[in-house]
Parts: sequence; structure tokens; C-alpha cells
Amino acid sequence: MKLPRRQFLKAAGVSLALPWLDAFSPRLLAGTAKTAQPNRRMICLCTPLGLHPPFFFPEKTGKDYEQTPYLEILKDFRSDYTVISGLSHAGMSPGFAHQASASFLTGVQGAGRPGFRNAISLDQFAAEKIGGRTRFPSLALSGEGAGLSWTRTGALVPAATSPSKVFAKLFLDGKADEVKAQVNRLEDGRSILDDVRDQAKSLRSGLGTEDREKLDEYITSVRELEQRLARDENWCKTPKPKVDVKPPTDIASAADVIGRTRLLFDLSHLALQTDSTQLITIMLAGTTFVPPIQGVTLGHHDLSHHGKEPSKLEQLKIVEVETMKTLRDLLTKLKQTKEGGSTLLDNTMVYLGSNLGDGSSHSVKNLPVLLAGGGFKHGQHLHFDPQNPPPLCNLYVSMLQRLGIEVDKFSSGTGTLTGLEAAG
Repeated sequence: MKLPRRQFLKAAGVSLALPWLDAFSPRLLAGTAKTAQPNRRMICLCTPLGLHPPFFFPEKTGKDYEQTPYLEILKDFRSDYTVISGLSHAGMSPGFAHQASASFLTGVQGAGRPGFRNAISLDQFAAEKIGGRTRFPSLALSGEGAGLSWTRTGALVPAATSPSKVFAKLFLDGKADEVKAQVNRLEDGRSILDDVRDQAKSLRSGLGTEDREKLDEYITSVRELEQRLARDENWCKTPKPKVDVKPPTDIASAADVIGRTRLLFDLSHLALQTDSTQLITIMLAGTTFVPPIQGVTLGHHDLSHHGKEPSKLEQLKIVEVETMKTLRDLLTKLKQTKEGGSTLLDNTMVYLGSNLGDGSSHSVKNLPVLLAGGGFKHGQHLHFDPQNPPPLCNLYVSMLQRLGIEVDKFSSGTGTLTGLEAAG
């Protein structure tokens, strides 16, 4: 039996999205056991106040490194992730270390300086290529306001901070009249575009070569917009997946950075599991308030700028250990979710990094980087010279290729990241 990927059970007004079944994978050849692989996915996470390097980076390289306090929390996933040291984005300044979060997924130099103009982020570049597969081409989330996603023209994509509203957007269908109104708006937009396109074509015969090229570019952009509108219309008419999960309750306290992170991670797991999207970015929360964590009496930002004061380092470790536990729990959920003959973690790259190599010194070198899942050969510590590293965007090229996107460069990247190999 062969079933389409978007398959629903419908009865008495109830619509239930099926989980991944082997029948979703078409046989390549009659009588063979080989099947097509599920789509690959990506989650990009940024911890804006960094991670204390001695607690994160191993001393030894390769596969036989000793676990650090933070990596010890992920010990059950040692073969599922690669920790990478030495990488950075070129052209970043310690004087604008916090503003460098704008370049975390873009690699554009000079963040924070006058005249800085950003470019497209890793996730939005991928969304242009594969975003049409899902109802939502990408999800931009944040625990504290601004997000990580940027458009091709360098505009910040608004990030959602309310898990309850995102849950409703993903899984709750609107009323019949609301859906109809949305379809009508889309249909009106398409009819207007048809009129514009016909008028543009009628002008073409009287134009010179250069103007024709410009007009052809315009018509192409109109056609692409029509295609996007058609996809939106189809998704508008398609029932949203139903999940047997209680909608999340937003955490009002900005101090509860761990609680907010857990909600966003749980939501991301549901979004990927239901194929609502395949691309997610999350700016993790960092706050000047005191997090409600036992043993912590100072704000997270103050602790990250510890000046090597032992008491602050002790409390910083408590906060960052709790952060690593949320990552462990996300990896656990992804690995426990079966998908065909593999797991959701096998098919999802989970990338954790930061714009800060060291919060206390505002260093923008030797950024903490951990890549889990996604079908790479993991279980190692890759080290590069912090004074002369390859571009961090080389990692992004490797990630884009793993998503099935044919690209040799991205932003400042010069190729794939040496030492990081696909599992197959």
C-alpha cells in the first residue's frame, strides 16, 4: 500500500494526522526493500550570553575526549553529537559582542557598527529552497524578544515569544467563516496578479532588450508569488494536525529562562513531529533578572560577566547546567520519536551555538558549537585554531547540503566544514 505523506483520518468532523508510517515511503523498485528517506529538518539555537568555555569544551580532540561538566549531561547522546571548538564569524568586534547575535545565522561582518546591513539567515535561505514542503516554511521563536531569522533584504523576521499562540497557529483550526475569509483573500490576490501579469505581457513587444529583461524578471517574480499564494490556499483548506497534548500556558516571568526554554523546545518537537515545519530557529532567553533556580541569587547576565569571580562562576554553572538539561530533554524526545526505520533525531540537525565565545571578556572568538543528529558521523570533538579558523559558515554549508540543498557556499563560507562527514 502506498500513502501520501499528508494523510488524515476523518470522521464526524474530527481530523487526525497520522504519524510516520513505512507506507509513506514509496518503493524505489518493485520487489526491493529500499525506501525513500523522510525529509530532513533543522533547529538552530542561540544562547545569547554564551557558555563558560572550560565547562563546555573538552581538552582532548577526536573521539576519546573526556566529558566536561556540560557535556556530561549529554553523555547518553555522545555518539549523536559533535562538539566543535575554535570557530567564529570574521569581522565581529568585542565592543559589539551582544549585537553580534544579528550575525549568528547570517555571517555578515560588522554587526552593531554604524551602517551595518544584514543578509539572509541560514534558515530563511533553506526555507526558500524547501519551505514549500510544509504548512509553515519556517518558525522563528524567541524566549526574550528578537529572534535569529533575517530575510534576503536584511530585515529581521519577527520572532514569536508566546508558546500558546504558536500552538494555536500550528494545531488549532479557525472557524469555518474565518477559513473562508482567508481563502477569499488569497483568491482575490491571485486574480489581481493575473491582471497585472497580462498587462505586463502586453507591454513586452514594444520594449528594448534591457527593458524586456527587467520585465521578464518582474513577470517571474509575479509567477513565484502566485505559486506561493496557491500553496497558502491549499494549506488553508487542509485541516491542521491534531495532537493529544494540552496547550501550553505562557510563562509571564522573564526571569524564568529555563521554564520558557522548555516550553519552546516542547513546541518545536511537536512542530517537527507533525511535519508542520522543518526549519526552526530559537533565541534562548538571557535575563538581567534572577532566575528561579535553587542556589542562584544573581541575574543571568551578571553571572555571565563574572570576571572570574568564584562565587559567580559557581552560580553561572548552575544556570548553564539547567540549560544543557533542557537540550538533553529535547534530544531525548527527538530520539524517542520513531520515523520510518530511523528516529526524528536522525533526521533533524540540532545546532546549538552563540554569538559570544566568552561572556565575561566579550570575546567573539572560539564560539561554543554543538551539532547533534541530522545524519552526520558524530561522537567527536573537532578543534580548529581560534586565531585562524575556517569560517563558521562552512558549518552552515555542510548543514544546507544535509538538507538536500545543492550549494557550495553560504555567506562567508568557502566550502563544507573539514572533518564533519555525513553518515550516509
